[in-house]
Amino acid sequence: MSDVKVYMLANLQIHDAEKYRLYEKGFFPILKKHEGEFITYDDNIVHVEGAKPMQGRVILFCFPSAKHADEWYSDPEYQAISEHRRSGTTSTITRINGLPPRE
Repeated sequence: MSDVKVYMLANLQIHDAEKYRLYEKGFFPILKKHEGEFITYDDNIVHVEGAKPMQGRVILFCFPSAKHADEWYSDPEYQAISEHRRSGTTSTITRINGLPPRE
């Protein structure tokens, strides 16, 4: 399953915009360093169904493989800037495996 694209879904409630901006500023270069691709974000998500709606900002990005995602997350540079996200938001980050290539 190492050649399967991996998607990351982040849900953030931003309570300190200044600290979060410090995170955003460093996020994109580190994402690119690990061959990550930013897909989209939305501050106005629409809850359609279910008992536990997400709130705040939803962000979707991906990596070519789980190995890339793991290396991004464990990168000391990322861990350093993620302190700004942790202190400026309440957040969850979920990894989702993509489908394998069709034969």
